[in-house]
Amino acid sequence: MNYQETAKEIVQEIGGKENVSHLEHCSTRLRFTLKDSKKADKAALENIDGVMGVRQNVQTQVIIGNEVVEVFDEVKKLIGDTVDTGGSENNGPKEKQKIGAVVLDFIISVFQPLIPAIAGGGILRSLLLLASLLGVMSDQSSTYQVLYQVGGAPLYFLPILVAITTAKKLKVNELVAVSVVGVMILPSLTAMISEGTSLLSFGIENIDYGSQVFPAILTVLFYSVMEKFFTKYSFKAIRIFFVPMMSLLITAPVALLILGPLGFNVGTAFSSIIVALYENLGWVATGLLAAVLPLMVVTGMHKAMIPYAVSSMSELGMELLYLPASLAHNISESGACFAVSLRTKDKKLRATAISAGISALFGITEPALYGVTILHKRVLYSVMLSSLIGGAVAGITAIRAFALVGPGLASITMYADPSNAMNLVWAFVVFGLSFALSFVFVLVSFKDAKAAEATPEETTLPQNLTADYTETLMSPVTGKVIPLSEVKDDVFSSGMVGGGVGIIPEEGKLYAPADGEVTMVFETGHALGLRLDCGAEILFHIGLDTVQMQGTGFTPKVQAGDHVKKGQLLIEFDIQAIQAAGFDDTVIYVVTNQDKFTVEPLQEDTNVTNESKLLTISLA
Repeated sequence: MNYQETAKEIVQEIGGKENVSHLEHCSTRLRFTLKDSKKADKAALENIDGVMGVRQNVQTQVIIGNEVVEVFDEVKKLIGDTVDTGGSENNGPKEKQKIGAVVLDFIISVFQPLIPAIAGGGILRSLLLLASLLGVMSDQSSTYQVLYQVGGAPLYFLPILVAITTAKKLKVNELVAVSVVGVMILPSLTAMISEGTSLLSFGIENIDYGSQVFPAILTVLFYSVMEKFFTKYSFKAIRIFFVPMMSLLITAPVALLILGPLGFNVGTAFSSIIVALYENLGWVATGLLAAVLPLMVVTGMHKAMIPYAVSSMSELGMELLYLPASLAHNISESGACFAVSLRTKDKKLRATAISAGISALFGITEPALYGVTILHKRVLYSVMLSSLIGGAVAGITAIRAFALVGPGLASITMYADPSNAMNLVWAFVVFGLSFALSFVFVLVSFKDAKAAEATPEETTLPQNLTADYTETLMSPVTGKVIPLSEVKDDVFSSGMVGGGVGIIPEEGKLYAPADGEVTMVFETGHALGLRLDCGAEILFHIGLDTVQMQGTGFTPKVQAGDHVKKGQLLIEFDIQAIQAAGFDDTVIYVVTNQDKFTVEPLQEDTNVTNESKLLTISLA
């Protein structure tokens, strides 16, 4: 992949750097917050080399895969200072967003950047716990104690990290925001509070704000209001010190007296609600969550679980719902991809499935989801079923996670529990079970789309055909005929499937070119097989790669086994929907049993209707 070229095209198709108000990345995606999401050309983005897919909800998410960091760096160079800079103004019209979309965008922007630090520290601690369980290192040794504290640093200083990400999202001074949040974890101030010292003539609650999230968010939100207020009404000559001084002076007491305790109670209540849900529903909750995670990840809604997971990890030191369910789902994605790689004859899909299967094995599922799972219904159903079973087993065995990171092979030590050695054992059981079930389900149910479309049944020709048999076939659609060699798909243009033509349609209706029997209607409605009374096998394929539309815009009017007459309507299709989805709408019209029939186009580069003569077929 040419990272510079890919980045250049992405910036162009999202509406230019002027349309970007915020940019970040996760393990597989570029995440843009755009000033006007309508300026982003989704279809054009998906056609860029290196882009696996695009999802638009509260953010425009460009899925890159394992090379996202390299592409992000190049995009950042192109966008420059238009991203994450305080005081930037947008004089153009701003797109009105629903309150739910704004809140979700805020949550993602604040919590997503925290994951690497928390995951790194969590995995270090989990490895230490495993070493202690195996007797490799004593948990009483000074080395263990020092390293354990190192692993806990990201969680302890979570208020500081949250202050940075929140300030960055709100575009206020990050260092001053960190300073005001830092007041809540100052050792000297904490000591004064614990000794009962009355500050500002009020009693401040003795709360340990280390590892807390919500107090920091509320504090920075309030600080942003103060900063903007004093910036607006202070003299420019003294603004450099007056604004931060007054913002600190007002925000710190409000945080200690009101916002800190409020945020602490919100976090405690949040964790308590999830724990209560788990205690009441038990393994059912874990299984159901695992089953719907593919849909949540695709829509980005799984990010709504991050505040809970962070809060649970800081409050309880463990998490017992989301991460166990994620283990079942992640490994199910891996097993499904490896099964697809064995079953498919499509070289491109096989390469994608192998790469995505390896990524999912290590806890990164977006390549598997966008490259394989959601493109094939049977794979999706298999993943959901195996995730349901694996998640239920995780719930029944009460698996607990001790690190906030994507569950996978490399991070399996996150389930090491010094008080329960079986916790890690059961994690391995869920790992193996989810992989095996998904692999078997897909191996049995998967059908290769290209193979299904391009492999006709062996037919026996009618005995009454003479050696000089010739028949003229009509055009199946109204449109412009192009040579098969000009069709932008190597499988068809090379004549591998059969001889015939391509037709750029002007009307979304496919008609029977002669009498025959419908042998196959593809489940997504974009392809149909027809066996003529003479024994010729016809394949109609509406559009290129339109299998990815999952049936949207296609309405079959017949079913397999129906005998149809020349001119009978077979399928209605929405040309505009195909084009809007970014696909080529060319209709492929080929005779697939070319070992028995010779095909000659009567017209090319001309306009035809469904009543125009288009092909002649004769015995080979």
